[in-house]
Amino acid sequence: MNNSVDKEIQESERRLRNAMLQSNINALDELLSDDLIFTNHLGHLMTKQDDLEAHRSGMLNIETLIPSEEHIQIKGDVAVVTMKVRISGSFAGVSSENDFRFTRIWARSSNNTWQIIAAQSCIVT
Repeated sequence: MNNSVDKEIQESERRLRNAMLQSNINALDELLSDDLIFTNHLGHLMTKQDDLEAHRSGMLNIETLIPSEEHIQIKGDVAVVTMKVRISGSFAGVSSENDFRFTRIWARSSNNTWQIIAAQSCIVT
């Protein structure tokens, strides 16, 4: 594994968590590919615009986000990250706290930054 790329992905994941916690639209816009495909824990497909709008509107409010069990696999200009995360917050005014498992695929963009091109989440029971 390339240690410098591994560190870049870890930093990108850290930036993503902070952006999600703060609903930082500018940071999320940088980290999410324009053609993102995200399958949420309910099986719904979401786009980058769907994700940004949930944060922008306040429909999604993440209060805590505690990662564990992070695994990173690098294949050239693509990285696959799996992680277990404890999330508490609310969606559409309904409070919730659950353990989730995420799989995110990061790809190096044309301007040499890392962006998420695909992701999936599920609730860990």
